[in-house]
Amino acid sequence: MASINDVAKLAKVSKSTVSLVINENGYVSEETRKKVLDAIEELNYTPNRLAQGLSKNHSGLIAVVVPDVGHPYFSTLVKSIEQTLAKHEYMTIVCSAKENEQTEEWYIEMLNRKIVDGIITAGHTVDLSAYKNSQRPIVSLDRYINESIPMIQADHRQAAEMAVELLVHAGCKSVAHFVGTPDIDVQSHSFNEILEEELLKKNIRSTPFYIGHNSFHVSEYQDSARKLFDSGISFDGIVGVDSSILACYQEAVNRKIAVPDDLKMVSYDGTFITRLHSPIITSVVQPIGRIGKCAAEVIVGLIKKDPSILMNYTIPVKLQEGQSC
Repeated sequence: MASINDVAKLAKVSKSTVSLVINENGYVSEETRKKVLDAIEELNYTPNRLAQGLSKNHSGLIAVVVPDVGHPYFSTLVKSIEQTLAKHEYMTIVCSAKENEQTEEWYIEMLNRKIVDGIITAGHTVDLSAYKNSQRPIVSLDRYINESIPMIQADHRQAAEMAVELLVHAGCKSVAHFVGTPDIDVQSHSFNEILEEELLKKNIRSTPFYIGHNSFHVSEYQDSARKLFDSGISFDGIVGVDSSILACYQEAVNRKIAVPDDLKMVSYDGTFITRLHSPIITSVVQPIGRIGKCAAEVIVGLIKKDPSILMNYTIPVKLQEGQSC
C-alpha cells in the first residue's frame, strides 16, 4: 500500500506539499498540484481520513451509546442513526454499555479528547455529571441531562392513552404492567405513571410489577413473566415492553390461559419481533427509525452550530393492530 512518502517521492515534492494538496489547505501552484494528483492516481494512494480529520479538529466519527446493541429496540435505533449519519459523511462507532460502566466513560473521554465529534447517548450506566461536564456535542435519547443538551423521546403520554383505550375497548377490569427500575431517570417511566392514572380514571385496577435493573436478556424476561403469574395478582390484562409481553404470552400458553379470550396483552415498543410472533402482538409502536434519524440530524446540526436546533423533540407513536388484545 502506497504511503504519503511514496507520493512525495514520485511527484518530486516534499511531504508537506502533498499534505497541502490532499487537505486543500494552503497555496500550491497548479503545476505542482497536478504532479501530486497524478502521483496519487498512479500509486492508487488513499489518504488517512482520520488523521486528516484530527488535523482539522474533526474526526468524522460519531459515538452511539446504548445499553445493549443486541436488543431489538437498540439494534433498530443504531441502524437508523448509522444510515442517516452516512448521508452526512459521518461514520458510527457503537458502545454497548450495559455490562461495563467504564466503557461508557471511555466514550465520553474520547469525545472530550476530540477523537469523536459527538455522542448520541441512550446509555444508563454512568453518572449524568460525566455528560454534564462535557463541552462537546451530545444528544440524549429519552433521558434529560441538562438544558443545553437536546433530548429526543417518543410521545409517552400518547402511548399510554392509546394502550388504555385498547384495554378499555377489550373490556379489561384489572391490568398488570411491567415497570423498569426507578434507579434510572428516563422519560419512558412516565408511560407507566400516565398509564396508571388513565386506568384509574376508567375504574380499571392497575398493578405495577417491578422488574430488575436494565433487564435485556431473554432469561430475565422469562423470569419476570413467571414471577408475575406466580404472584397471586389478579389481572385480565398485561402491558409491557415487547420482550416482556412475548415472555408472558409463552407463560400463558404453558399455563393453558387463552389469549386474548381470557387475558389481553399490549406491548409498548412494537419492534420487529412482535410481527414475527404468531399471532401478531397488539402494540403501541415507538417511532424508532424516526428517533434515530432525528438524533443523527441533531448531532450533525450541533457540530455545525445550526441555530435552529431545539432542546426537546417528542415524536408521535402509532398503533399496530394484532391478535393479543
